[in-house]
Amino acid sequence: MKITFKNEIKPQDNLDDKQILNLILKSRNIKDLEQFLNPPSPLFLTLEDFGSYKKSFDKVLKILKEIKGKNQMIVVYTDYDADGITGGAILWETLHLLGFKVMPYVPHRKLEGYGFSKIGIDNVKKEFDPALIISVDHGITKVEEIKYAKKLGIKIIVTDHHLKGDKIPESAEAIFHIPTLSGSGVAYFFAKEIFNSFLTSAVEERSGKTAEVYKVLANNFATDYLAIASIGTIADLVPLVGPSRSLVKYGLTTFPKIKRFGIKHILKQAGIENKKITPYEVGFMIAPRINAIGRLEHAIDALRLLCTNDEKKAYGLAHKIGNVNIERQELVEKSVKEAQQLLLKGKGLSQKVIILVSEHWHEGIIGLIASKIAEEFYRPTLVLTRTETGYKGSARSIPSFHVTDFLRSLKKDLIDAGGHKQAAGFTLEKNQLEGFIKNAQKLAKKLIKDKDLKRKIEADLKIPISKINLDLVKSLEALEPFGMGNPRPTFYSEGILTGAMLLGKTQKHLKLFVSDVIPAKAGIQSLELLAFNHADKFKELSSGQKIKVVYNLDINEWNNKKNLQGKIMSISY
Repeated sequence: MKITFKNEIKPQDNLDDKQILNLILKSRNIKDLEQFLNPPSPLFLTLEDFGSYKKSFDKVLKILKEIKGKNQMIVVYTDYDADGITGGAILWETLHLLGFKVMPYVPHRKLEGYGFSKIGIDNVKKEFDPALIISVDHGITKVEEIKYAKKLGIKIIVTDHHLKGDKIPESAEAIFHIPTLSGSGVAYFFAKEIFNSFLTSAVEERSGKTAEVYKVLANNFATDYLAIASIGTIADLVPLVGPSRSLVKYGLTTFPKIKRFGIKHILKQAGIENKKITPYEVGFMIAPRINAIGRLEHAIDALRLLCTNDEKKAYGLAHKIGNVNIERQELVEKSVKEAQQLLLKGKGLSQKVIILVSEHWHEGIIGLIASKIAEEFYRPTLVLTRTETGYKGSARSIPSFHVTDFLRSLKKDLIDAGGHKQAAGFTLEKNQLEGFIKNAQKLAKKLIKDKDLKRKIEADLKIPISKINLDLVKSLEALEPFGMGNPRPTFYSEGILTGAMLLGKTQKHLKLFVSDVIPAKAGIQSLELLAFNHADKFKELSSGQKIKVVYNLDINEWNNKKNLQGKIMSISY
């Protein structure tokens, strides 16, 4: 593994903690340090902060007022992943509380697929006969499908953040495409704009029931909806910079204030009801539960869970979703093992891009399989499974390779493809499979160099052990929340191993004690570092050995004592 670092602090340098913090931020190309550390509240941001949307939004308001006057139906048509479900919950509930006749619609992953489809639009038409459909977390690439809806007499408003295709859906009445936000982030600001507009126009009506509704909504945008939008943003791995950082930073603080039963029961079911909620809890405990039901069954239950006012129903849905999540975990584990065996038996590792095809993998988990394989073997990975009409694929990539652009370059061999830089979905017909694999491997060989497939780790800072202290680690908390686009600061040190021991019931983990090569006169003399699942390296280590470590820093609290502790990302010697 190649190790690089962006900045270096030398033993003779005399920098205080604030200067070190600024050094880290500048290395990440953060120009406005103060705004990053103290971002504006999402309550004070509007759609105009993301572009010139006034004309489009004026049109939306006109449509909404006309629909409300005629008591016509609106459908919020949302994606089935955690980002779509959270955004759909925010927008549907806002319109519902404002008195609109509105229903949520989540397509079935297997029967209808991602986003708008003609079969999905037909189902919506038959079930609800809406005058308007508003998309959440999809729609920007669905040109023909939106044309089809318009022919049926249905107006379409698109809210999305995914990469645009060659054409945009000009048949839509309005498009709110904000790639710097998550789908739930776009829905949050769009819904807040609707609320504020109707709030302004209904000042004279604010009495009795109407006043209570506006009070509830105002509180929701300051608490519940912020928390829900933060779930979607973290789940979709959106870079936590700019307004997305604002959504997550403020959203995470609102969890203790949430009274809605769905969120409370998710937290309880996950065993984190009394814990501080960070991106870790959201990304690994909350979002997977919301995602699970859409992967294996129907995601509408996740939306119901987020919006229900019935505690008994919330309890039942939370437990159902928790059980489905366990089923999902077991299925993923089994399928990943099959994928590993398939890969090792074949010639996949000799190719620049891994392509795995199955006749039976559940299409709801192929993205998770792709993610696990890409992470393990450090290759862009495409995983396909057979469907009734052809094949459905999911792709995950490495940082240097734009997998959506790659797939779109192969559009002659596909029905469609869409997504982000490092994650994408695609479909193809049965007779396209052979040609797709051949052309994908050929193109990957041309685009991907050998050096791109070598793991790299880039530390924020090379630093002597003696320069690290408790106050420095505390100052790093100002950079939270950590996540995509704003990872936990990474340090690189060269030192001397002064001690090593095995940890854990099964002795799988390693604890190291590392000091500066040249003993320092002041500062910390030895740093405690943990290396999880690295017991295999224990026999190779000896006291006095020169060692290179890349690590994150944290504070370990035990028996009311606070100690510095690092988590190792890389060890070399």
